[in-house]
Amino acid sequence: MEENKDLLTLMMRRMMTIRRFEETVMGLVQGAELVGMAHCYIGEEAVAVGACAALRDDDYITGNHRSHGHPIAKGGDVRKAMAELLGKSTGYCKGKGGSMHLADFSIGILGESGIVGSALPVAVGAALGSKMQGNDRVVVSFFGDGASNQGACHEAMNLASIWNLPVIFLCENNQYAVTTHFTDTVAVENISDRAQAYNMPGVLVDGQDIMAMYEVTKEAVQRGRSGLGPTLIEARTYRYQEHSEALNRILREEYRSEEELQEWKQRDPIDLFKALLIEQNIYSEEEINELQDNVAETVNDALKFARESPYPNEEDLLEDMYADPLPA
Repeated sequence: MEENKDLLTLMMRRMMTIRRFEETVMGLVQGAELVGMAHCYIGEEAVAVGACAALRDDDYITGNHRSHGHPIAKGGDVRKAMAELLGKSTGYCKGKGGSMHLADFSIGILGESGIVGSALPVAVGAALGSKMQGNDRVVVSFFGDGASNQGACHEAMNLASIWNLPVIFLCENNQYAVTTHFTDTVAVENISDRAQAYNMPGVLVDGQDIMAMYEVTKEAVQRGRSGLGPTLIEARTYRYQEHSEALNRILREEYRSEEELQEWKQRDPIDLFKALLIEQNIYSEEEINELQDNVAETVNDALKFARESPYPNEEDLLEDMYADPLPA
């Protein structure tokens, strides 16, 4: 394996961090400590981490409603992320954004949105800004199979190709738009086939394989930096949890089988990467367990920090909502 150990360690740490973070979030929802929607990223960790490992800190990403994994994969602060989920003033958006609105411009995280497909035009705008400024920053926009049917998605891809912009459209095809399988709503065999209509490369990749994700994203990044325009990547992956926590309480009927779920769990992205690192003699099982313990401490610390942080003050309600100062 050509990649250096530091990079491989970073990738493993970030995948483990996302998994532990999301498991903690599940517990908070079930214990009614976290109020509101929470869309967990468990099972999809290799997609965001593999892609973000191919980026620089000053490159941009945009995300969607399943929004905890992307910022962590880009190097976000888990303390700020956890505090934001619990509505605390020390969170990324001072406790006012919640689960679906994590942003950190300092490391290129332009934010997420609960409006399906809405971040894709934002990514195109950021890519246009990079081109106008004459820098070589690229943008990766994460979106799901459901969002691939939104008009904003197709408008964004079309415009990015017309203007030859450095943007990577990364579709996380986790098979289901809430409860609807993608084959029921997509007219082509692969979502990546749609790239042909916009005169850009379309790549289908195993989203459970972090190294495959890293390699295809690295190639797309090089293409964008060199002025060759956008790329559409479809990562075939799977979410192990429901669309959102507590969805199972209102489901009227099953939409996927236990056999299907277990089949995908046989290809857990973290387990696959662990096995690869051990097989290549890069890490021993003991070293991986030690890393996992360290990650657990980090996430536990983030939870403690969030719980002990204050809620926003009542007088801060309108702060950051309008132009500053407010017009008379």
